[in-house]
Amino acid sequence: MSRTEEKSSLGPGARGALVGGGALWLLLKAGSGYGWLLRPPGAVAEDEFLKKCLRCGRCAHVCPYQAVQMGRLATGVALGTPLIVARQNPCRLCADLPCVRACPSGALDPELKEALKTRMGTAVIVERQECLSLKGLRCEVCYRVCPAIDKAITVESYLNAKTGRHAIFEPVVHKEHCTGCGICEEACVLERPAIVVGPLHPPSESWYEG
Repeated sequence: MSRTEEKSSLGPGARGALVGGGALWLLLKAGSGYGWLLRPPGAVAEDEFLKKCLRCGRCAHVCPYQAVQMGRLATGVALGTPLIVARQNPCRLCADLPCVRACPSGALDPELKEALKTRMGTAVIVERQECLSLKGLRCEVCYRVCPAIDKAITVESYLNAKTGRHAIFEPVVHKEHCTGCGICEEACVLERPAIVVGPLHPPSESWYEG
């Protein structure tokens, strides 16, 4: 069974169990002391978010894509708070931002009116040696699915040094335009995604080392 087939065979309950099990790499990074999770659009700074969030689940309830789930991990994760696991089910950047409108406490900033202006995190190519585009293949999947195509992710071409004849078409993330939605991470065709969403300001340059 392919990764896509396996994913489509999971119902909402099973997908929620995956979050509870913490099987995904970036969630494990958060649970091992880094203290970062992909929060819904408009989430205020993490310390303030944890104080304001009522754990009511309204943002998860109104999400039409079931992308917002409630944290279930016992280690390193604030239980009962909303999060998004991009590899499993990313934020689709709903135009009317129902999760933000449903939040009664301000944990999701009510001043956010445009989905493309949210900054949940930023995409980063962490597996450069595995990225198909950087191997000289025309993949560009992350670029094609980006909601802010040609702004958040562009493609830059240059000569393939290994062959001296072919071109490399490299996807380049522009942090200032990236919403952190995670659609690129979900779409990556590799078993372990070459591109993932992480914090806007990681605590160190080695944060993404697996």
